[in-house]
Amino acid sequence: MPNTDLTPATATDPVLSSPRHRRLAWTVTGLLVVFMMVNFADKSVLGLAADPIRHDLGLSATGFGLANSAFFLLFSLCGAMGGLLADRVRPRWLLLGMALLWSIAQVPMALGGGLVALVASRIVLGAAEGPAFPVAQHTALAWFPDRRRNLPGALITVGVTLGVVFAAPGLTWVIHRYGWRSAFAAVAVAGMVWAAAWAVLGADHRTSQAESRGAGAHAGSSGEESSPAPSYRRILTTRTWIGATIGYFSTYWMIALSLVWVPSYLHDGLGYPTTTAAGLVAGIWAVSAIALLGQAGVTGWLLKRGATSRLARARVGGISLIVSALGCGALSQAGRGPVTVLFLFAGFGLCGAMSAVAVTTVAEFVPARRRGGALGIMNAVVTTGGLVAPALTGYLVDTQGRAGYQHAVLLAAALLALGGTAAVTLIDPARDAWRLAP
Repeated sequence: MPNTDLTPATATDPVLSSPRHRRLAWTVTGLLVVFMMVNFADKSVLGLAADPIRHDLGLSATGFGLANSAFFLLFSLCGAMGGLLADRVRPRWLLLGMALLWSIAQVPMALGGGLVALVASRIVLGAAEGPAFPVAQHTALAWFPDRRRNLPGALITVGVTLGVVFAAPGLTWVIHRYGWRSAFAAVAVAGMVWAAAWAVLGADHRTSQAESRGAGAHAGSSGEESSPAPSYRRILTTRTWIGATIGYFSTYWMIALSLVWVPSYLHDGLGYPTTTAAGLVAGIWAVSAIALLGQAGVTGWLLKRGATSRLARARVGGISLIVSALGCGALSQAGRGPVTVLFLFAGFGLCGAMSAVAVTTVAEFVPARRRGGALGIMNAVVTTGGLVAPALTGYLVDTQGRAGYQHAVLLAAALLALGGTAAVTLIDPARDAWRLAP
């Protein structure tokens, strides 16, 4: 029995036929893109200011890695809790509260805090940002039927990359001109500005008539709303959820390395000047944005021509991870030069496409009443990579010197290969939607 969540939207869907709903859908999506930009600008501050922070606070590479890992201490747990809350509380207010808390968390370091304040503020920031990505995706995707979710889902994820693309040169300039503490003040102000805009223009689709009629790709109020929703245990044991989570985990491992250690790797490991390293970091995230939009275009094109999600989503995402694994494997053996930049962009840039694939895949086969929780728990699992990767890389650098960077990149290649294999072999939304159907 097919899941009603896969039933195609019709021309009567308000999100498709009402100009007001279309306008609101894209306004919300645009605001959430900026939301994710601010989110990852917050995360990137420590990596961009790594050298002056380590110098001023007297931190070893291991200590700096542990300080970054503190961000993820509550990140995963709060990500799962936030996703579950999004199934019960209006996401609009969750998003507003998160943005305000992000800004408050930056204040201690902007005002002169030391190591204790740094660790404490990163823990608070991680707790507030943990639910950001799943709640933002859940909020945006509710406005669109499944066959139209690839672009908004990709755009939300592109906000991640754009946040670093703009933050890398912008915050680097601020750090050099005004000192590293001013970067914390800058992202705090950005968070407050976004919160003000969201309070005026933001909206969610949770209780609207369109949600029950199909904007979340439901067939009607007599379908999913009147049938029992599957338990989270059943959802989390599907091969599709497991495969999407493993693939996304390898992507998030790379995200953590990009935010925390890639600037230092380029400067200390490969010998690039600081400004060049910042430009290359921005380049990585620009490539990731292109990969995300390219994935959305290819996936949408395949779906419109009748391809299954197993082909259109799983294969596209899995292959991007495998290509990234090859890029990282080559990068670990390369020295400074133009070819190294190509390997860097392939290894750290292309894998970002899997984050959007994982989200839209889960949104496709999980009923709306369980979607926020399923996405939140997936995010909680994958972001444990952010807890482990910075600390492990710091340990490798302290114990092995420059060779530690090479071994960290080689480990990343192995994880990407595992994630790509899992995505290609395990993900099949149609099969698991049928198994979850009442």
